[in-house]
Amino acid sequence: MPRQYSSQFRERVLALVHDGRDAGELAAELGIASATIYRWRRQERIDAGEIPGIDSTLAAELTDARRRIRELEEELSATRLAASMLKDEGIRPKDGSRSSRP
Repeated sequence: MPRQYSSQFRERVLALVHDGRDAGELAAELGIASATIYRWRRQERIDAGEIPGIDSTLAAELTDARRRIRELEEELSATRLAASMLKDEGIRPKDGSRSSRP
């Protein structure tokens, strides 16, 4: 799993890059990959609307939505399995349903 850096750290690093520091030298000095700094800079430009792409807030929403969809699919699968097991055993709800009454 990629290492997580705080937003404050990212902002400080990007501020140094904006002030003219070389990203490669800065990465070596801080012990992070230079590609990380370039990726942060690219995402910053996307968020500012300078280049096309998915901004950070939308990406976070998409990640949350995908996680929730995965959870709901797992719940649905478990519910279907339980319903299937109950159906196979012939277990009916207490007093049956309205449509099953004579």
